[in-house]
Amino acid sequence: MRDRILNIKNEAIAQITEASNSEELEGIRIEYLGRKGKINELTGNINELSSEEKKQIGILINEVKTTLENEISSKEDQLHIKSAEWFDPTIPGIKQDLGHLHMITQAIQEIEDIFKQIGFVRRRYPEAEWDYFAYTALNFPSDHPARDEMETFFIDSPENKKYGKMLLTPHTSSGQVREMLRVNSKPPIRMLNIAKTYRRESDASHNPLFHQFEGLVVDEGINITHLKGTLEYFVQHFYGPNIKVRLRPHNFKFTEPSFEIDTTCTICEGKNCKVCKEGWLEQAGSGMVHPNVLKAGGIDPKKYSGFAFGWGVERALMMKSGVKIPDLRTLYSTDLRYLRQF
Repeated sequence: MRDRILNIKNEAIAQITEASNSEELEGIRIEYLGRKGKINELTGNINELSSEEKKQIGILINEVKTTLENEISSKEDQLHIKSAEWFDPTIPGIKQDLGHLHMITQAIQEIEDIFKQIGFVRRRYPEAEWDYFAYTALNFPSDHPARDEMETFFIDSPENKKYGKMLLTPHTSSGQVREMLRVNSKPPIRMLNIAKTYRRESDASHNPLFHQFEGLVVDEGINITHLKGTLEYFVQHFYGPNIKVRLRPHNFKFTEPSFEIDTTCTICEGKNCKVCKEGWLEQAGSGMVHPNVLKAGGIDPKKYSGFAFGWGVERALMMKSGVKIPDLRTLYSTDLRYLRQF
């Protein structure tokens, strides 16, 4: 019986090897391993054997079954590979579409990295803010036009007895007094606050929602030269080494003296072009922190002084060399054809 089993095994393997398609292979499986197949016929004859022979023949039949199942499975794999569409495994795969950071986010990261190098630490303060921190603590009088509903987005919620109305913060300057209070009114302070801000403006150079970055430095002996040096460091690292800074007198309620920040044109580098005014671009506002603002933050203005500046991220990005965007509002486009350019 042992010889018969081995002959059936060899016969089946020979047929499996010669099989040319799945249908032939399935026929071989049924012929040898099916319910009425040759292997099951052998199993039915085991009862004629002695106990010792039954054991040995049973083991052999199971081994043959396993061998044939493995041979059939291996042949199936071979037939599948042959029938599959040809391909060259050395050809690179199809590149997947990859997203990237929005250009405003890229600008924010670059701005943060530049100021980090000179000791500024980024802070974040609420976008839904109290009137006190946005205006009162910054030395704005109660009748200032900026506090009008035509200028500021006020939130329809109960007023706070101490802090007044709630609003969407119109500038990152609202974080100045919060930062002074955060350090328990104990300078030094080197703050960079980058956040969304909101104003009722919409045209080619304004959007109701935009981003600002606010710098605040408070310490003993701080003066205008520190302000100008800080601005020059940023401008030359963000725009290029040939760009200069000019401080032009202005009037802001929370700084005294106050300055508009101009830079030489980032397009023509000060040679005068269609974009600039005689080679200069108006960029942002700045000044020495007003004594009343220091007092609101619990800081003694006789001992400490400081400077602050507020700059629009979108404006800084639009003025960067090589980035020609005629309308600020297009920065918020959802058209992928536009966004993929950056």
